[in-house]
Amino acid sequence: MTSTAKYALVTGGTVGIGYELAKIFAQNGYNLILVARDQTELDQCAAEFRQQHGVEVVTFAKDLFQRQAPFEVCEEVKARGLQVDVLVNNAGQGQYGEFVDTDINRELDIVQLNIGAYITFTKHFLQEMVARNQGKILMVSSIGGELPGPLQSVYHATKAFVSTFTEAIQNEVKETDVTITKLLPGPTATDFFQKADMENAKMIKEGDLADPAKVAQDGYEALMAGKLEIISGFKNKAMVAASKLMPDSMVAENMHQQSKPSEE
Repeated sequence: MTSTAKYALVTGGTVGIGYELAKIFAQNGYNLILVARDQTELDQCAAEFRQQHGVEVVTFAKDLFQRQAPFEVCEEVKARGLQVDVLVNNAGQGQYGEFVDTDINRELDIVQLNIGAYITFTKHFLQEMVARNQGKILMVSSIGGELPGPLQSVYHATKAFVSTFTEAIQNEVKETDVTITKLLPGPTATDFFQKADMENAKMIKEGDLADPAKVAQDGYEALMAGKLEIISGFKNKAMVAASKLMPDSMVAENMHQQSKPSEE
């Protein structure tokens, strides 16, 4: 692999959809910049991608709950003279439970991770991409951004932010050769629900969770085609379409029923 290979920066690139996206980029000859909290997991992924695909892998162990962490990554990427050709904003977490009961500090961390880090990385790398009139950004959002989410109120709201933010900057850069793609998965078989402490929710216990590799493939193909949006999975497309025809209060009630703890 020559040094002229492009670089893709993936946040949350060691697990779930982020890992599967990183793998697809490596398979397609992209060098990788992986950002995640756990250095051991980063080292394992880096060794795997180097060995199997012969690509360069740079890792940054950063806790994106910390406001300064994305700035530090941007500075270190610049210091190493690396050009980010593709940015994948993927790292995200949620919290399960009624808003009156949930932990406000964890929620503010989630806002920082799901919104703050997305804004910071996008601002930095979009400026560089627009300056050279070349680059791609994949925003991993969620169908949750299209639907009110009782028992996951803050998570769904962060994804609603990602959706409208993405749509606005897509419009701003439409005269350039930079493309920004929004990926909307539904419930997917990752460690998201474990971290959110919602394994017992009805939609998880009784639902049909998507394969993260399939979600990643859908996202990669849409990104490469320069599409504005991809909803991964027919069922999710149907759900979002149906929700647009119903009053928000009815959508919220349906989501509440699906998110309740499953009857044993």
